[in-house]
Amino acid sequence: MAKFMDVHHGMAGITEEQLRTAHRADLAIQADEGVTFEQAWADPESGHVYCLSEAPSKEAVQRIHERAGHPADEVHPVPLIV
Repeated sequence: MAKFMDVHHGMAGITEEQLRTAHRADLAIQADEGVTFEQAWADPESGHVYCLSEAPSKEAVQRIHERAGHPADEVHPVPLIV
């Protein structure tokens, strides 16, 4: 399976609890698409949220985020990790 980094914009002011809640929503349904969300990061000042996942496709990642109520603005393959 491939790794993906997705980005959400427009989330200025997001709190740690809001990030945890959104991440838990993804985790609750990720198996439906064969996705494994590994980590989420947020910058409340810029409003950017980043999620690292392993998935069969970027479309699968996006479908989970959409169903959880927070579609990603970008989904990028991450072919190299050290």
